[in-house]
Amino acid sequence: MSLFFILLVKLLPLYLVVFVGFIAGKRLDVKTESIASLLIYAIAPVVIFSGTATAPLTAAAFSLPVLFFGIACLMCVAFYWIAGRIWNGSERNILAFTSGTGNTGYFGIPVALALFDETTMSLVVLSILGFVFFENTLGFFVTARGHHTARESALKVLKLPTIYAFLAGLVVNVCQFGLPIPAVDLITNVRGTYTILGMMLVGLGLSRIQTFSVDARFTGVAFLAKFLVWPSVALLVILMDAHFFHFYSNDIYRVILLMSTVPLASNTVAFATKLNTHPEKAAVAVLLSTLFALVYIPLTVAVSSFVLPG
Repeated sequence: MSLFFILLVKLLPLYLVVFVGFIAGKRLDVKTESIASLLIYAIAPVVIFSGTATAPLTAAAFSLPVLFFGIACLMCVAFYWIAGRIWNGSERNILAFTSGTGNTGYFGIPVALALFDETTMSLVVLSILGFVFFENTLGFFVTARGHHTARESALKVLKLPTIYAFLAGLVVNVCQFGLPIPAVDLITNVRGTYTILGMMLVGLGLSRIQTFSVDARFTGVAFLAKFLVWPSVALLVILMDAHFFHFYSNDIYRVILLMSTVPLASNTVAFATKLNTHPEKAAVAVLLSTLFALVYIPLTVAVSSFVLPG
């Protein structure tokens, strides 16, 4: 269990940053939208670029976005059907969306920075692209309940700066362009900024909760998807590859496991607000999943060390 406590200690400072964000939202009237826009359009592209530019040029590495996009779509469709047996309203759509994705950016990247080295970190960045594509294609359609056309969805994807950052990083990687030292130093500082602001954004979102009311059914089904089905699918992929295909390395196994255990996506609250479907209950579900992940992620990683190959 020593690995459990090592990881727990590494994660605790990140939760302190979440708490600072929560206080800032309550006392300083910090605008969540402004920080979110800064992260999406200025800081995240730099993180994506650096990760892609330094990722190993292997089929296994660049298959990760495809792998996670496929799993996300399957989870979304499956839980859209399951939720339809419980709700008739738009809770079904929000549940399907949040089942397909997770807080891979604002939560996953900071946690990965605390746990992994530089090479493995680049694999995390590639993996996140799969979730980005899901959120802006099938996830977008399902959540919007058909109120947006295929053209609107395509334009939304094309406007994402992370896509162009990925392509630029890929060019640099393929052409083996060396980045100057000042650029490397700047990227390091920007990535640290992403960690702080990303975790603070989680706290800012939670600070908007006006009434603490737990929707037991919504939270329960969301937890089932995020903390049971997702890791089970990930472990199935890992074990099948280890015994039959031998396509992925141990580092990629670790990345797959982490991406499958992050808490509910913060975007769940945004979509719940947009659809006017109990956004405070959705925010509480996100809060509970984020708190649960503090123990769940170290426990999963510690237990998996006895199960995973190598």
